[in-house]
Amino acid sequence: MGGGTEAFPDLGAHCQHPGCHQLDFLPFTCLACQEIFCLEHRTYTAHNCPKGDRNSRRVAVCEACSMSIEIKDDETEKLVLEKHAKSGVCDPTKKKKPRCPVKNCKEVLTFSNTNTCKVCHKKVCLKHRFPAEHACKKSVPGEEKLLAIMGRIRTITCREDVRRKSSPTTPSAKAC
Repeated sequence: MGGGTEAFPDLGAHCQHPGCHQLDFLPFTCLACQEIFCLEHRTYTAHNCPKGDRNSRRVAVCEACSMSIEIKDDETEKLVLEKHAKSGVCDPTKKKKPRCPVKNCKEVLTFSNTNTCKVCHKKVCLKHRFPAEHACKKSVPGEEKLLAIMGRIRTITCREDVRRKSSPTTPSAKAC
């Protein structure tokens, strides 16, 4: 299909999607079906590419060594993992190191920086060793009473501060 304008007849190309045929000056060529598309229809799914899965790859991850193994079209995941285990390439010592389970924490847990929570028994890094830092699910015995007492103390302290503020002899102070 020809494209372009009167001044530049060889510039651009028309989208080959049925019903579109938009003149695009920066067209995309599909790597699978080799047809030309506009920005809107450039993806495999947007133009329903019949050969779109040609470049896709499936991978199985070995539980023992954390290695990724490509799965061919005629193979199953189970078969690939069995072949991998028998091949001698599978080395459990290469397994990825454990990481801190706290969201967005990438700290590798080693002997010197691992802490086991006494409340929920999770292994976390030193940065997240306190129950409040790793969203500990179980509560510490007596924690609720302690928090209630601390809340009462704060309320009493705030009341005393308000009384002091209201007296004309005391200079103003920050509110609680």
